[in-house]
Amino acid sequence: QVQLVESGGGLVQPGGSLRLSCAAAGSIFTINGMGWYRQAPGKQRELVAGITSGGSTKYADSVKGRFTISRDNAEVTVYLQMNSLKPEDTAVYYCNLVQSLNTGTYEYWGQGTQVTVSS
Repeated sequence: QVQLVESGGGLVQPGGSLRLSCAAAGSIFTINGMGWYRQAPGKQRELVAGITSGGSTKYADSVKGRFTISRDNAEVTVYLQMNSLKPEDTAVYYCNLVQSLNTGTYEYWGQGTQVTVSS
């Protein structure tokens, strides 16, 4: 079993910043990558940012230049620094981890953390 515990969400004014953290624990062997997704009310879950085991990153066009994903390999923790937040960034943010085992590739999700951008 793999557990992902997110923290750092909250209420922030437009233009403000938040930093999300996701700590992974449990049966972790070979991580393919970690990332952050978000889901706003009435919308599908979408990729916000991802980082591979080799350190390559990708971002949704809507957050490029404002959000930065990073990872602490020793602690198996992934971070999402969010700057210049906009009301449209309001969503539940989910941490994601993908790993490969002998039996296949597995995907795990955190419980989600609410980010609300409002004045």
